[in-house]
Amino acid sequence: MMNNYLPIQPPKLQQIENPDYSYQEYVSCKSLASHVVCYWTMDFHAENKNQLHRILPDGCIDIIIDRQSTSSWKAAFVEGLMTRFEVLRLSKSQSLFGIRFYPEAAHSILKFPASSFIGQHVFLEDIWGMEGLFMVEEILSTQVVSKIIEIVERKLIHLLALSNTPANSLLLESMQYIYAFKGNISISDLAEKLSFSKRHMRRIFDQELGLSPKEMIGIIRFQFILQELYNGTSSSFTDIALKYGYYDQSHFIKNFKRYYGMLPKQL
Repeated sequence: MMNNYLPIQPPKLQQIENPDYSYQEYVSCKSLASHVVCYWTMDFHAENKNQLHRILPDGCIDIIIDRQSTSSWKAAFVEGLMTRFEVLRLSKSQSLFGIRFYPEAAHSILKFPASSFIGQHVFLEDIWGMEGLFMVEEILSTQVVSKIIEIVERKLIHLLALSNTPANSLLLESMQYIYAFKGNISISDLAEKLSFSKRHMRRIFDQELGLSPKEMIGIIRFQFILQELYNGTSSSFTDIALKYGYYDQSHFIKNFKRYYGMLPKQL
């Protein structure tokens, strides 16, 4: 099954018009495509004004590097899975570079399951040691994004070649089904397709991701709904709600607001 999952974050969806605020995404090389969703940059130049930066649950794990940091060992950290939106009020200039990983593939690169990073602020040096510190120092020495991507991809390919932590096969297959069904699948149907009990699946998801299958399915479904809005493929919110298995519009709106923090019509 091919992975058709490309999560969306608000700056891309809302097309915020502020010359001092910029968010960009970049594709990875083919050899990392099963692990890396994208690389991203967020830059904000404070000119006596604030900017809201909204972050949504996307079922992914990110390494974030503060390109303006004066300390190499404090510049990079891992941001774990989110289950609710977050809004940051930017008041100082910022320049960030991010590496966004698929949840089922993160363990083999980060050396720890995604569940280890929920609610934690873990510095990259604590995971990769001196090698992580050297990579960050290299990144901080250049301002060119294409050069940063080269540095990162060289490191990730090297780590994968050395990795002795293959992705959990049940988690991998589960996530492929969830992506293929665009999150519009019940836990019972998923368990049946995989020939495992719901209890066993919940145990694996909790162990590897720190989230229940139900929560992850909900996040992936929400992100596919955002793809529909971004691509303009459906004519109304009612059509989208029905397509994704919401037969009660109030349930659809409540879920959307929980993950986005805004009503669909406010977009």
